Amino acid sequence: MKVVICEDHPQQRKLLHTIIKNYAMMNHPSVEIVLVASDAEQVLSYIENNKADCYFLDIELGDGSNGIQLADAIRKNDLLASIIFVTNYSEALKLTFKYKLAALDYIIKSSDENFSEEIISAFESAVERYEKLGQTKTTNVFQIKMGELIKNVPYENIYYFETSEDFHKIRLYEKNGVYDFYGKLKDIEEIDSTFFRCHKSCVINLQHIIEINKKDKYVKLVNGAKCTVSFRAMRNIISKVNESIVKIE
Repeated sequence: MKVVICEDHPQQRKLLHTIIKNYAMMNHPSVEIVLVASDAEQVLSYIENNKADCYFLDIELGDGSNGIQLADAIRKNDLLASIIFVTNYSEALKLTFKYKLAALDYIIKSSDENFSEEIISAFESAVERYEKLGQTKTTNVFQIKMGELIKNVPYENIYYFETSEDFHKIRLYEKNGVYDFYGKLKDIEEIDSTFFRCHKSCVINLQHIIEINKKDKYVKLVNGAKCTVSFRAMRNIISKVNESIVKIE
């Protein structure tokens, strides 16, 4: 799970970062704090080309966009992200309902132990929600588990799966990395129509095909990978690609 923190006050920003970092390190080591920002512009710049799964946002951010406007921009691009507001003023929380931001939690700042406990409680809720999202087909994400690491990968980011040289393991190639995990290709090819078993050792994402070579029996994907296509699968793959294009349109 990727976490973004946005808080303009230096001490509060450091406190938030420390609480989440230390707790995650001990309890959820796969969580990654990808950005600690002091203003909304840094977050807006980040989400232009990246996504996070959980945002801790101060509502009062000084000059420029406030936390509610920032959350509204995040929601326009990502309906699934968890948003947790942190504020000095309980009155400000009413605005989050007005903007229909579906925040996961609201926390009033304080200097006592309750603040840390509330941050950790909200963080735990975000982790639990992240794990459930990966187990829900309608969210169009594929969840992989590697030891203590749990990662949700959007279908659109996946290039292909292939059997690994490690027994009973599958290798996933996606936009942000390569991962080995325990699984079966048979199960993967059935999770969504965008995935197609082109060979006994490979399942590809039809959305990422840029070339079909009938003579040499392979498909080329947008990441440059060439995946072998069996004789039987070659007969079906063109119609599958056309069906996929129609659905996308």
